[in-house]
Amino acid sequence: MKKSILIFVALLIICLGTTGLSETVTEVNSQKETICILSSPDLINLAENWKNEYSRLNPDLEIKVINITETNTDISKEENLCFISNKYYNQLNLESEWKLVIGRDVIVPVINEENPFIHEIYERGISPDALIQMFKDTENQSWGALSEYEQNVPVNYYAINDELTQTQIMDFLNINPSAIDGKILKNRQELISAIQNDPYAIGFCKLSDIIDLENQNFIKNIKLLPIDRNGNGKIDYMEEIYNDLYSFTRGVWIGKYPKTLINNIYSLSSTKPANESEISFLNWILTDGQQFLYSNGYSDLVFQERQTKLEKLRDQNINIENSNNNYAAQKIILLIIIGLVVTGFIANGIVRYRRNKRKVFGAAGTPSLPVLSENTVNIPKGLYFDKTYTWSFMEKDGNVKVGIDDFLQHITGPITEIKIKDPGDKIKKGEQILTLVQNGKQLNIYAPISGYIRSINKDLMFDSSLINSSPYEKGWVYKIEPINWLTEIQFLNMANKYKEWLKNEFTRLKDFISDSANARTNELAHVVLQDGGELKDNTLEYLGPHIWEDFQTNFIDTSK
Repeated sequence: MKKSILIFVALLIICLGTTGLSETVTEVNSQKETICILSSPDLINLAENWKNEYSRLNPDLEIKVINITETNTDISKEENLCFISNKYYNQLNLESEWKLVIGRDVIVPVINEENPFIHEIYERGISPDALIQMFKDTENQSWGALSEYEQNVPVNYYAINDELTQTQIMDFLNINPSAIDGKILKNRQELISAIQNDPYAIGFCKLSDIIDLENQNFIKNIKLLPIDRNGNGKIDYMEEIYNDLYSFTRGVWIGKYPKTLINNIYSLSSTKPANESEISFLNWILTDGQQFLYSNGYSDLVFQERQTKLEKLRDQNINIENSNNNYAAQKIILLIIIGLVVTGFIANGIVRYRRNKRKVFGAAGTPSLPVLSENTVNIPKGLYFDKTYTWSFMEKDGNVKVGIDDFLQHITGPITEIKIKDPGDKIKKGEQILTLVQNGKQLNIYAPISGYIRSINKDLMFDSSLINSSPYEKGWVYKIEPINWLTEIQFLNMANKYKEWLKNEFTRLKDFISDSANARTNELAHVVLQDGGELKDNTLEYLGPHIWEDFQTNFIDTSK
């Protein structure tokens, strides 16, 4: 623990020293700094709102906002920041640029909360194909056609003549909105009022139009129309995002909502931002500045997404020239360093005293809970490991055994059910082949190799806990006849290399638990972290489905 304290103090010294030097440089440079923001035309008002408020808070900084249609500036060569929407981003074909999502515009189909078919609609959902068919069949635009009731109750469609909304509806339904039989209203207020007063209404509007800011939910008498994306006639677990505002906005972030109805707002740059003022401005936009999105008709980011974006900003390297007149600041920093060292030794003594006290208490019959660390994960030699937390091993008959690695089973805790494919199915590397379930919470696992499933481990059907107790022997999942083995093993890792890769995963996992799971709160800290910041075994076992979904998005999905 003493070593850890000293390392922690050293890191604080480095961070504080850098900050102190930065502040000194800022004080010495008395000239007013200027940053230039390019903006797509649709975001000019939002960019001006951000500029005015941030300039008020930082009077020593001048911000210029330039409309990209009013200048011949080549964005691909411009070092300044640019705020740009999907519409212009796609037009300018800027795929190679650095970008960061800072807000979004979401179009949603809405219905009246008193719709007589509301319960069935929320149980079954409405598929895009069903909507398309209904709108095309002008003689059968009824709720019976959508809900499979035989009652011929007409669907009343309401819309406004808004170019962006109409474009996104057309992308989603592959129908020109002008061809849909409905009532065109003057503005969004009239649209929302019409739907609130018509139990048989359907309309498309901006998400920001139906938010009650005071209650942080949807306004009275308005419900989202749940979309059955896979068209299987029911709202699956992974599609249950339509009941409340938080679930929906979070579902939009992690990809559960049709992308054609989402218009992201990006901060764009030809290179990663390295200017301290630009990064501070973006940091403010992702925190306090988010409130200006709603007032401009856009939707803000959920807390977890903001944290992810802030982490991306913190990764940027900020190069600041040292001033020759920083001697006074360095002297102050030296005094702070001495104070930190003394504080560190005092803290170390307190921690050691408490630890010894706990040991005495533990000896009386209360053992410590197991921890999860690099030393507790079993990584056998001779197996090929994939970054989707799976392993592969070719047997003498040429078939390849595939299973879940020990790292993942330590994280999930006891598996209560598995969902697997059938023998004979063809699979491709990177596609979903398995779902791990723990009391309703689940993770989707992806194939490490391509081939045909020749057999499954039937024992798992009766005892899924074998994945936990024996992940490499009794808990294997498939035997696969590979079709591209020699090529695909080049992308797999042997034990030593995989062990090195897992070191970074442990670091990411601790950061994830601290941020996404809010492990620093009293409510969750005792569940997922031991004293000293060590992860407890079965980290996700007592955490809710939202945290499992975050783990899916941040770890498993990104490693395909």
